[in-house]
Amino acid sequence: MLRRSLLSVRDLHVSVADKTVVRGLSLDVRPGELHVIMGPNGAGKSSFVHALMGHPAVRVTKGTARFAGKDLLKLAPHERAQAGLFLAFQHPREITGVSVRNFLYAALTAQKKNMTPLAFHDRLTRAMAVLKVESAWEDRSVHRGFSGGEKKKLEILQLLVLEPKLALLDETDSGLDLDALVVVAEGLKQLRKRQPTFAAVLVTHNIRFLSVLKPDHVHVMLAGAIVESGGPALIRRLGRDGFQKYVALQS
Repeated sequence: MLRRSLLSVRDLHVSVADKTVVRGLSLDVRPGELHVIMGPNGAGKSSFVHALMGHPAVRVTKGTARFAGKDLLKLAPHERAQAGLFLAFQHPREITGVSVRNFLYAALTAQKKNMTPLAFHDRLTRAMAVLKVESAWEDRSVHRGFSGGEKKKLEILQLLVLEPKLALLDETDSGLDLDALVVVAEGLKQLRKRQPTFAAVLVTHNIRFLSVLKPDHVHVMLAGAIVESGGPALIRRLGRDGFQKYVALQS
């Protein structure tokens, strides 16, 4: 018996600066599932996940989105986070003067996840061990002085500590070498193992990443809409042929 959808999106239309970038997109994500959205640049992938999180520069003009039984589009961004939605940015911003430790503890408190400082430190230490990062990270300012790859690892560290119901990962793999990809993928696998109902929607261009992650569903997005969905067979074809078929359709 199939579990009810954690995220259910229907006929979603999204605009950025009065330009429609997502056109009639529908998607269901059930607890425990990992979905990957791929496609050429300008397909609307990032705008879609930003719309779900409530980014102020992205406007939903039509359609519905329900998350964990709630009307997602009626919630403010912080309420979406409190409900269990998490967004990892493609280009994370620096927060000078706020340590990683204090940032994560404040985030947990804001989500009403009561945890003693000792229990929090244990969770943070375990998460850093999974990602193979130094303990000194917890005293550094958030993203300040971090390399591109370190910033992406820090996003996954936040994910492991906060343990959301659903993560939206906007090209978290961008700029990572293969070794770092494996570490990031291991972080996601550890969270899925620890929290079987955890679900994720990953936006990526990196077909190699799919062989490491082994997603449940892959969707190809073109001109603001999902044009094909599939599983292992589609992954193999994308690995062989890339997006040439879809780019040809667009031209």
